[in-house]
Amino acid sequence: MNRAFSRKKDKTWMHTPEALSKHYIPYNAKFLGSTEVDQPKGTEVVRDAVRKLKFARHIKKSEGQKTPKVELQISIYGVKILDPKTKEVQHNCQLHRISFCADDKTDKRIFTFICKDSESNKHLCYVFDSEKCAEEITLTIGQAFDLAYRKFLESGGKDVETRKQIAGLQKRIQELETENTELKNKVHDLENQLRITQVHAPPAGSVTPKSPSTDIFDMVPFSPISPQSSTPTRNGTQPPPVPSRSTEIKRDLFGAEPFDPFSCGTGDFPPDIQSKLDEMQRQRWRGSKWD
Repeated sequence: MNRAFSRKKDKTWMHTPEALSKHYIPYNAKFLGSTEVDQPKGTEVVRDAVRKLKFARHIKKSEGQKTPKVELQISIYGVKILDPKTKEVQHNCQLHRISFCADDKTDKRIFTFICKDSESNKHLCYVFDSEKCAEEITLTIGQAFDLAYRKFLESGGKDVETRKQIAGLQKRIQELETENTELKNKVHDLENQLRITQVHAPPAGSVTPKSPSTDIFDMVPFSPISPQSSTPTRNGTQPPPVPSRSTEIKRDLFGAEPFDPFSCGTGDFPPDIQSKLDEMQRQRWRGSKWD
């Protein structure tokens, strides 16, 4: 497993210089992942990383997880790793941070490169699986190095600072794109919540009728202030009507009228009793007069 970046003048490359300097060359591959390595280059370093990631991928495959597919965009500025559907940038490996690139001669589908991470300053080995283009992708990265080196010599080193500034801007653009995607997802979630709320909300101006409160016997409590309501109770029966007050004379338990000695006629009692009743009536009259 080895592929040196040759800078021979008679080297025949696969792509035109304009394709790599003004645009990029896209490739599709499966991404086995990345792992930290101790050295920035070396065949044995890369072989150990490949063995480690292959084993991890074999375990994930046994669990039903598929190897993710990615799109590689190779130019003189670096190698971008994107989601092939959404075109979201997952990794942006700047060319001046890539220290080693190689394809596996024992497994022609595998190719790798080592890149120094811009934040942690750790060396990471990226491993890919391409059934037909592993060697071609490695050569394309080598051509990008060759063109970048020639451009560096032509500019006298001034182009390095420009590329750093461009790399910084690209990183900032990537961060803004990630934030924009997150905001779009939040707006989408809020729109769904609002739509669900509008579906379950009652129409504007409608008043929800309130059912009358009932007691423990499921009866509407009597209110002497409010008029009698014809609203049925919860069990579907009408409440009993309030009996109207009658002007008839009340009778006792046996159906007889209550006794009132002062309302009786004169001939209803014997003379001695009648005389006592008359006397009592006169005393009541005098008492009410003096009051």
